[in-house]
Amino acid sequence: MTVNPDKTGVQRVVFTPVDTLARVDAVVRRLGDAIDLGLLTDGEQLPGESDLAAQLGVSTVTLREALMALRQRGLVTTRRGRGGGSFVTVPDGPAEDRLLARLADWSTEELRDLADHWAAVSGAAARLAARRTEPADLRQLQRSLAELVHAEDSGARSRVYGRFHVELAAAAQSARLTREEVTLQTEVGALLRLVLCDDRFLRDAADRHRAVISAVHDGAGDRARDLAEQCVQASMARLVELRLGPVGGVRGPRPKEAPDGQQPPSRERRVGTA
Repeated sequence: MTVNPDKTGVQRVVFTPVDTLARVDAVVRRLGDAIDLGLLTDGEQLPGESDLAAQLGVSTVTLREALMALRQRGLVTTRRGRGGGSFVTVPDGPAEDRLLARLADWSTEELRDLADHWAAVSGAAARLAARRTEPADLRQLQRSLAELVHAEDSGARSRVYGRFHVELAAAAQSARLTREEVTLQTEVGALLRLVLCDDRFLRDAADRHRAVISAVHDGAGDRARDLAEQCVQASMARLVELRLGPVGGVRGPRPKEAPDGQQPPSRERRVGTA
């Protein structure tokens, strides 16, 4: 299957090496989120196992375990024989169910750590954009804001939300920050559908984006940084709230967490230390 040339830049980010810890889970998250974000489309063929494992920086054994998990979730189909390989499959069922199950794979500590990282990147991008961008160069950000306000479904909202932060980094004229924003969207972009389905939160997010654009336009670097950080932290805080709610029991991979992200002691441990 021929890959759209326009997607090669995005896919280079999707297929960059994953973190060294829990690599099977990391591969499943990376590819699963890319599918839910539409970065990998229904019917699209993934690179061969050897090539994909090398691009992701994992062993073929790790990749095969990840592909097995993706097949179990209905996100990948593997065909044998001539013309075979692994192909993206977008399930017919509600995306929200898949996303809630995926959110249960994250601990609140991981979500908060991701929030700090993303806020730092977006904050730095906003501060630099305020210094380096001319008012006339803000059209893309304004266009994305308008699309966010009028987007009707959560999938479109999450894509535009993520694109805004990528464009903010591009306005900072920083290639590294832009690449980092794209990478972050492959991690968290799909999960944002869970919070952007709420019209009230959407309006709040749009107001925050509008305030960021205003600060960048005014050349107020510190204010732009603070507003961009608040925008990210508000979204991630909502995800943490969802993770601490009933969603935590969707798949049951982890014990229930305390609000600080720590695991409560088991009953046996409490008895033993009494």
